[in-house]
Amino acid sequence: MRVYFLLKDEKKGLLVSDEIIRGKHYTKLPGGGLEFGESTVEGAMRESVEELGQAIEVTEHFYTTDILVQSQFNPSDQVLAIYYKARLKEEQRFKSSEKPFDFKQLVDNEESFRWIALRDLNADDFSFPSDKIAVKKLIDENHIK
Repeated sequence: MRVYFLLKDEKKGLLVSDEIIRGKHYTKLPGGGLEFGESTVEGAMRESVEELGQAIEVTEHFYTTDILVQSQFNPSDQVLAIYYKARLKEEQRFKSSEKPFDFKQLVDNEESFRWIALRDLNADDFSFPSDKIAVKKLIDENHIK
């Protein structure tokens, strides 16, 4: 099971994560795997501290996958992804860039964050099928384009 959070800022846009996973470049929403024993909300909050180095407040459930999503890393696994809307508890302290894949090194697990203006959101710019659906729903909800 995977948990993700959508950080939306009216001035900056939507926060996305650019990552290198198993040698490939991925653009995705921040979040990751659920750990044994934690709730999905706890998982989203933990992931924000691990990835961003700061806490979020989960404000509402946004989307849970309702289609078959096959794992890109283990084709025999099905992925269930849960998305939450969230906000930062404090002013942004983590580094973000305007440049995609703004890495110091091209190594696995390298990650950088950037804001995409809401008017520039395009679901096809995201790597994972469930992220594409979540972003499309966000675009529709905000009457973007």
